[in-house]
Amino acid sequence: MVEKTMTIKNEAGLHMRPAGEFAKLATKCTSNVKIIHKDKNVNAKSVLNIMAAGIKCGDEITIQCDGDKEVEDLQLLVDAIESGLGE
Repeated sequence: MVEKTMTIKNEAGLHMRPAGEFAKLATKCTSNVKIIHKDKNVNAKSVLNIMAAGIKCGDEITIQCDGDKEVEDLQLLVDAIESGLGE
């Protein structure tokens, strides 16, 4: 298992559009992908779970990947967060 803690930079946080983009990318990953935010541990392949976590601008999240291609999957998701998820 690999993980990375990041700060969300999107002004509106992970609302519908960026949460959808993240979930779409996570679904393409072969690893199990989770987002840990405060006391919540959510399946990152579900847009509804991501939105329910209430992730706002400036919040810290930890992305965890566990699987055969966990390093590559984590890097893909980290790059997406750093790029603003299309916003």
